[in-house]
Amino acid sequence: MEYQCNLEKTKAQPVISMRILTSVKNLFIELENTDSILTTYLKELGEKPSGPLFAAYYNWDLHKLDVEIGFPLAKTISGKGKIQASEIPGGKKATTFYTGPYKKIAPAYKALSEYIKENGYEPGINYEFYHNSLKEVPENELLTKIVYLLK
Repeated sequence: MEYQCNLEKTKAQPVISMRILTSVKNLFIELENTDSILTTYLKELGEKPSGPLFAAYYNWDLHKLDVEIGFPLAKTISGKGKIQASEIPGGKKATTFYTGPYKKIAPAYKALSEYIKENGYEPGINYEFYHNSLKEVPENELLTKIVYLLK
């Protein structure tokens, strides 16, 4: 499969998120739990996300994955307890979309990594934006935007 890779330049994006350590095995449980916690908090404040749920990966340790899970917002709001106000940094980013089961996403990552290298950049923090979920569509229709911050 061919992937359309792009360079984007964006402004900083306010987010509400939680940063956790988990194993890859428990990642989807953590995504669902955090989604529920953040959605409840936003409803309490009368706010809505301005984009899909995301996960930012700060490492790829299979047993102690350092991940930030959150939602983009139209404006900065305050956090509460483990829920933090944060931002996705502005700047240059490399992106591609992947459609299909999460367990088969590796070729999209490979294509994006090659694109980054070919364009003379180094990858930074990696984000995945989940445009739908298994609650909404079959596994082969899952749509994920992969984003790397660029150095």
